[in-house]
Amino acid sequence: MKRWSIKLKLTCLYGGFMILLIVAALAILFSLSNQEVLSSVQSDLREQVQGSVEELEAEGGYLEVDSDFYNMENGVYLSVYGVDGTFLYGRIPTGFGGQPDFEHDTLRTVREGQETFYVFDMEHRIQGYGSVYIRGITSVTRAENSFTVTLRFALILLPALAVVMILLSYQFVRRALLPVRRITDTVKEIREEADLSRRVDLPDGRDEIYHLADTFDQLLSELQEAFDRERQFTSDVSHELRTPAAVILLQSEELLSDPSLSEPQREQLEAIRKKAGDMSAMISQLLLLSRADQGRQVLQKEPLDISELTLMTAEEQQLLADEKHISIVTDIEPGIVMESDESFFIRLLVNLISNSIAYGREGGTTKVSLHREEQEAVLAVADDGVGIDGKDLPRIWDRFYRADASRGDSSHSGLGLSIVKWIAKEHGGEVAVESEKGRGSTFTCRFPL
Repeated sequence: MKRWSIKLKLTCLYGGFMILLIVAALAILFSLSNQEVLSSVQSDLREQVQGSVEELEAEGGYLEVDSDFYNMENGVYLSVYGVDGTFLYGRIPTGFGGQPDFEHDTLRTVREGQETFYVFDMEHRIQGYGSVYIRGITSVTRAENSFTVTLRFALILLPALAVVMILLSYQFVRRALLPVRRITDTVKEIREEADLSRRVDLPDGRDEIYHLADTFDQLLSELQEAFDRERQFTSDVSHELRTPAAVILLQSEELLSDPSLSEPQREQLEAIRKKAGDMSAMISQLLLLSRADQGRQVLQKEPLDISELTLMTAEEQQLLADEKHISIVTDIEPGIVMESDESFFIRLLVNLISNSIAYGREGGTTKVSLHREEQEAVLAVADDGVGIDGKDLPRIWDRFYRADASRGDSSHSGLGLSIVKWIAKEHGGEVAVESEKGRGSTFTCRFPL
């Protein structure tokens, strides 16, 4: 039940309620109808017996019975008896073998075997002949059987009616929840496309769902404004920090060229220059991401031999890898050409390879491979370093996110993988990671050719 959709729950609730209501109504109706049927049978029996006196008359001391007396109406059998109980005229239903005593103007119930009868007697005095008893007999069982047939028909009809009610309930609930579906689809599109400019835009309505959609649109507008302000702030701050960072870096290098510096002073200046360089690189990355968020960073794509580009970049990064005695092994299929921006593709390669070196094992190996798979170019960078915990994998693409202290290399700002993901997306591709704590990581990019 917990996994059922709201649509299914409401359908079951509404349909079940309507079915219970119909069953209760039918039960009450049939209960009352059964009593009404029996009451009608009794009333017909009395009327037939009382009306039959018109068919009896005496002539010459003999009793004469009109032929209409023998006509059975509404299942009522009529018969005439003498005051001593002698049968004179009439009809008796099959199965009624007993002969109960006569009781004037009394309705009785008589059971014969499996069948039940109503018996009504009336004493009538005929002028010129004397008193007689007129007896009316009707079968209660046959009347109930007739009613049972109707009941069975209703029970057969009830499942069909239940199906119709459930289908109608489903259609009603589906139409009522269409705005919810629209809200859900809008949220999915926003998540997939990261586009906060989308709105639900439901037509005017007065119920709670329409108010919810309107509130949701207002919230999206506020979120979009907040993100726009944040992006503008990041862009402005990065822009303003470029000049101070460049000045610090330049002055540090200028001072380091002074041969009169003592060793402690040189070490302090080296630390300042290194941190200024890191800060300058971070500012550059922030500016890139800020322009990307605002849609102002456009790639200049052209047909490039990415096999040659990947091999060249891997060889250049070997100099950085030598500091940790890490070997970069390449497995590159030659001649793979792709529409790409050369500078950004190199940046993607540099970020992935330098990342694998920074978190690789001392004396370990980084493997760079590039192959064609059907209509895709598959680039993979694998290391045998510290790896990433499974719980941290979904968040490594977030800006400034660092999984733990073991991956807290001070030279890495936590923006590199965000840039990798954006570059891959701008090339129509995607990037994924497989990693095991203590066993290393493999980053794989797939690009359409």
